[in-house]
Amino acid sequence: MNAFPLVLKDPMFSTGQIYFGIAFFIVFCIIISFMYLKDKALHKKNYKGVFWILIGFIAFILLLVAIKFGLEK
Repeated sequence: MNAFPLVLKDPMFSTGQIYFGIAFFIVFCIIISFMYLKDKALHKKNYKGVFWILIGFIAFILLLVAIKFGLEK
């Protein structure tokens, strides 16, 4: 019996592959979260001021969009 009968009549993935994909995704998210929490203090020390670079990129992109729409008229 298929665990996902409403997905497709002829599914591209078998039930085992779907279970593996779900389990892999859950374990991957847990490991990534653990590693992020482990390195959080180190990132705060080494990447101080990166927020302002992000603001600069966003401002630059907004400037390009404003110029594009300003020159269309």
